[in-house]
Amino acid sequence: MIYPIIAYGDTILTKTAEPIDKDFPNLKELVADMFATMYKAEGVGLAAPQIGKSIRIFIIDSTQFDEEKTGEKGLKRVFINAEKVEETGEVWSYEEGCLSIPKITENVKRPDTLKLRYLDENFEVHEEVFKGITARVIQHEYDHIEGILFVDHLKPLRKRLIKSKLGKITKGNIKVKYRMKFPNPSRR
Repeated sequence: MIYPIIAYGDTILTKTAEPIDKDFPNLKELVADMFATMYKAEGVGLAAPQIGKSIRIFIIDSTQFDEEKTGEKGLKRVFINAEKVEETGEVWSYEEGCLSIPKITENVKRPDTLKLRYLDENFEVHEEVFKGITARVIQHEYDHIEGILFVDHLKPLRKRLIKSKLGKITKGNIKVKYRMKFPNPSRR
């Protein structure tokens, strides 16, 4: 199933998501549906709150980044009940976008190294260090399960400059190639 992407302005995107256990119903189907939804929307990551589920699960596929340009080999992975252990390294700026905030990209500063503890889709525990673009994709999706959006990292002036664009998204006054669910029923 391809889920509609929850648009900016919906309160589910600003809530801390709840952990799940190994008895979570239809988990394998949910994971497959999340990947299908992410690929349909041409994304590189997707968190459960973005499809209307306030649970601590997100997926990424950073293999889509050109290895020749990034110098990194990407990965495709499922993260369940992730916990950030630490962020270290050089802070660098990169232009981020978000399926829930279409047609807006902004430079966001993040540390280049992330240590994360998480469960995979088989509920096996992992603690791993990620670097570069893959770390950034994970940090972005991890923020989603914490109720944080990439625009929350912007300086107040920059956020004010995009306020009208964000308002248009909330009202559904935007066209994208994938299905979206808007918080405001007065959308077109």
